[in-house]
Amino acid sequence: MQTDDPRTTIRRAGPPDPDGRCVVYWMQRAQRAVDNPALDTAVEAGNALGKPVVAFLGLVPFVERANLRHYHFLVEGLEDVAEGLARRGVGFVLRRWPEHGLLAFCAEVRPALVVGDENWLRQPAAWRGKVATRLRVPFWTVDADVVVPTGLLEREQYAARTIRPRLLRQVDRFLVPSAEPKARIPWQQPTSLMSLPVSPAILEGLPIDRSAAPVAGFRGGTREGLRRLRGFIRSRLAAYDRQRNHPETDGTSELSPYLHFGHLGPIQVARAVAAADGTVSATAFLEQLIVRRELAVNFVRYNPHYDTLAGCEDWARATLTKHRRDARPVRYTDAQLEAGETGDPLWNAAQRQMVRTGWMHGYVRMYWAKKLLEWTAAPAHALELAIRLNDRYELDGRDPNGYTNIAWAIGGKHDRAWGPERPIFGTIRYMSFASTSRKFDWRAYARAIDAS
Repeated sequence: MQTDDPRTTIRRAGPPDPDGRCVVYWMQRAQRAVDNPALDTAVEAGNALGKPVVAFLGLVPFVERANLRHYHFLVEGLEDVAEGLARRGVGFVLRRWPEHGLLAFCAEVRPALVVGDENWLRQPAAWRGKVATRLRVPFWTVDADVVVPTGLLEREQYAARTIRPRLLRQVDRFLVPSAEPKARIPWQQPTSLMSLPVSPAILEGLPIDRSAAPVAGFRGGTREGLRRLRGFIRSRLAAYDRQRNHPETDGTSELSPYLHFGHLGPIQVARAVAAADGTVSATAFLEQLIVRRELAVNFVRYNPHYDTLAGCEDWARATLTKHRRDARPVRYTDAQLEAGETGDPLWNAAQRQMVRTGWMHGYVRMYWAKKLLEWTAAPAHALELAIRLNDRYELDGRDPNGYTNIAWAIGGKHDRAWGPERPIFGTIRYMSFASTSRKFDWRAYARAIDAS
């Protein structure tokens, strides 16, 4: 059995085990039962083999920089996953540490084939590599969280202007709705096969970082993500191009947490927006969703240094090195910055928004990161601190978008040199309080955060 789908990577080749009892879908990144090419691939394989399909999700406590805020959002989405899988005749087995292991689960159910979703971040990519060496049946992974499969780009792209034409040549081929096939042979769960009920109680006693509490403003899950998508299209899409850089207004989609956790898929979002509005606003949104987001995924896949300055361009590292010892107008400790205790009221408001709500408006996130370069001792520390804070508090942290945006702000990634040359920044693009605060009503932005 072979596949020529460019989304699919054959990590362990060979024919499916004819004595296998099922097809296993190892669900990690794409936590949804709709618009999920990895799930579709597993169901199609099961139908071709005449075998049932079961999705397995193992909740692990050692995901890098994940904490209670992230786990809580994830668990909120599991009810939608279970219900959606059941509608498609697919089983769902949920376990948690220390009974979370895929290999042990496969030993119990004896699959003919294992299909996983793809994640190019360092830690989950290593997990997939390890599984490929230890399974004794074929193992495929499917690039389910981009529109255009990342493998078709073949190498790291320098900037949006270089990736855009490559993506646009391919986008119509892949921007098609999922057929969402149903399993012809429904999964019948053996009574002896252990699976936990979907409940927030699954997090009790799990040894995870609890330094960031869950937030009330965002609820996880596909249903909630789709509700937000419909509200955005109905009420805010028409003005998106004009309002998206005004943090004091409710002008963006706020869908990034749902895309990060895979509760929504980018194809479904893109098709809904394109169908609703053929104006410049839809074009601007699709630029962010497809070109900019997939540029970030490309960076993470093809650059092993995506979370350090080593992943940035030579010109940027050279200018930062030249100005490394420049005097800082003010220096703040990491603790002062995390607490939002600086002399900059706009920056403090952005930090409060992130800590309190789990989300920061994208426009002020650029300013937020650039000020860390100005206020800390060295560029490498600024980038490390930005990643640490972003990943701790943002629901959409630990994501290619976050690493790419921080690398852009501090290390000039996907940007160009800007003049005039300045202290500290050199030729890295500069943002000041004076210029940034004139572009929108920053006082209204800060008031809205404090009122939330």
